[in-house]
Amino acid sequence: MPLSQRDTEHVFQSLRGGTVPERGLETFAVGIERERGELHRMLDLARNGEGSVKFLRGGYGCGKTFLARLTTVDAQERGFATSFVVVSDNDLHFHRFDNVYRKVVGNLGTSACPLGALADILDRWVASVEESLIALGKDPDAPGFDAAVLAKLDEELVARTSNEVPADFVRVVRTIFELKQKGQLADASALLSWLSGSENVAAGAKKLAGIKGEIQSTDALAYLRGILAIVKGAGYAGLVIIIDEAETILRMKADVRQKSLNGMRQILDAASGFPGLLWVFTGTPDFFDTNRGVKGLQPLHERIQFTQVDGFAPLKQPQLALKPFDLKRLKEVGMKLRSMYPTTDRRRFEVTVTPDYLDSLVQEVSSGLRADVGVVPRQFLRRLVSVFDIVEQEPEFRPAPGKPPIEPALTHTEASLREGKPEYDPDPGDNQGYEVVNF
Repeated sequence: MPLSQRDTEHVFQSLRGGTVPERGLETFAVGIERERGELHRMLDLARNGEGSVKFLRGGYGCGKTFLARLTTVDAQERGFATSFVVVSDNDLHFHRFDNVYRKVVGNLGTSACPLGALADILDRWVASVEESLIALGKDPDAPGFDAAVLAKLDEELVARTSNEVPADFVRVVRTIFELKQKGQLADASALLSWLSGSENVAAGAKKLAGIKGEIQSTDALAYLRGILAIVKGAGYAGLVIIIDEAETILRMKADVRQKSLNGMRQILDAASGFPGLLWVFTGTPDFFDTNRGVKGLQPLHERIQFTQVDGFAPLKQPQLALKPFDLKRLKEVGMKLRSMYPTTDRRRFEVTVTPDYLDSLVQEVSSGLRADVGVVPRQFLRRLVSVFDIVEQEPEFRPAPGKPPIEPALTHTEASLREGKPEYDPDPGDNQGYEVVNF
């Protein structure tokens, strides 16, 4: 099915800025069929009630973020809600489960609501409960109908969570429903923000639900269990949480690294108790294989250790390995983008941007950047789209090797890769590993 004009424009605008698009990825996905199939298998497991974790492993430029983004698209098409979270040095530490919870809930998306979907999901759950009561013969205009809805919501929460959600979670959900029925939408919205992990909700709104303070780290995973119950109650197959760029943990201070890796271990240990929830983490080999990273926390390393025999790695093991781009794959991506580009004169565009030119561009960018696998793909795509734009804009322009010249705008990581430097400053205790602690 061809992309809409809106999604096509989104793809090329994202590539101009050197970022991975959020939509339309399947139209130029190349060479990841088996890896994508393995993630489809994980989605099927989640649909059937499994709670599990998968790790995407690959160097810079291997397409981890691309496949992670594509997984959110695939998941939503299969009826899942999703959340895509990028690890930050400053505001996402895995031992602070309240931070993780806030990020996850704030980035909830569905096929109907791409971002900030909690309100829509909650409304769909309530509507589903109302419809089930009406189907049983309840009169929606009868005085006791709202009370019957609340009782059914309570019943479903208990059944879907084995009564393992905090009492405050139940009180807030009930109060949001009651406030909406009364037309007090501002107060309902404030409590929805509280349920999303906000720390800036007025005391007056919280008093309406009989709660105080904010969601604490010790309770956050229990609150996530409640969110998962609402997602499934709304008719979704489950929830997929993507945690991108876990290697950011390597740049953190030693004590924070220890706590974050232990937090990740606790999430892994708890995963099976969340039926229908799939976590997907992305990270570099350095993150998984060095004592500064996962290998330094022995229980976590033993659970997810990467194995291969004669260069062959099982797809179904915890870590799913992605291969670097080669020149052939880069050209295939370029050819797909060439066919997608929204030109006003398709014949002139394709006569000007020929397959031979794409061959020369792949060679030029690769040699100009010393074939650094972490640098070439993003720079190739930016350069390619720039050429597309000039050809479309200037009828007399004829692209050729060296024209326009390559002026790569390297990120900090890409510059470090080119210079052979580590992305982080080594610490004296990098080889010592970490103690096991619980939060």
